[in-house]
Amino acid sequence: MSAPALRVLVACERSGVVRRAFEALGHDAWSCDIEAADDRSNRHIQGDVLEHLNDGWDLLAVMHPPCTVLCNSGAKHLYNGGRKENGRNEARWAEMDKAAAFYRALRDAEQIPRRAVENPVMHRHAIEATRRGPTQFVQPWWFGDPFFKSTGLELIGLPPLRASNRLEPPKAGTPEHKAWSAVHRASGWGKAGQDRARMRSQTFPGLARAMALQWGGAANENWLPAQMDLFTQAA
Repeated sequence: MSAPALRVLVACERSGVVRRAFEALGHDAWSCDIEAADDRSNRHIQGDVLEHLNDGWDLLAVMHPPCTVLCNSGAKHLYNGGRKENGRNEARWAEMDKAAAFYRALRDAEQIPRRAVENPVMHRHAIEATRRGPTQFVQPWWFGDPFFKSTGLELIGLPPLRASNRLEPPKAGTPEHKAWSAVHRASGWGKAGQDRARMRSQTFPGLARAMALQWGGAANENWLPAQMDLFTQAA
């Protein structure tokens, strides 16, 4: 028996990877970002997601909220010259507060009963500012993608993801381990690190599949497993 179709909003996503995963299972899925969709889909809302939270969604998946000022690796930049004894970098603290307010607005959108907000490994100031609740951390290799990238998911009304197609990580120091670490090893790509930022924020196909299957299920009883691979073709 098929599951009921859900209206799904995938916020802060321009790649369409998660949107297409839900769409492949028969859900009414839309992505939203301030930038245009990479795949030029007509199921993409270009604009401020905060203006679309009251449009009757059943599930909100926030994939890439601003995280550079929230992640643990950015903590040192809260201080001038990266050193606490030099005093606070007030501009950076203001950026963090703005990002935290955006995070809270999405996490606390109670008009949408099921919510998942992606977040990085945060520094303690970000955890306090976002008031982040219990968070599940997952890895791409749990879902068949040979990469290391710890991804946090604060879940409201949704169950934790179960690992599927779990891979065996290669030994440290091997060429395979270096390949799996491509996300973390990437540096200096493109102008102002734009390509590096895109790579570090991407959602891998296996994780997107798991979200769609475990949080939405198949909304069309005639769906074929092969359909779940269709959304990767435009990625």
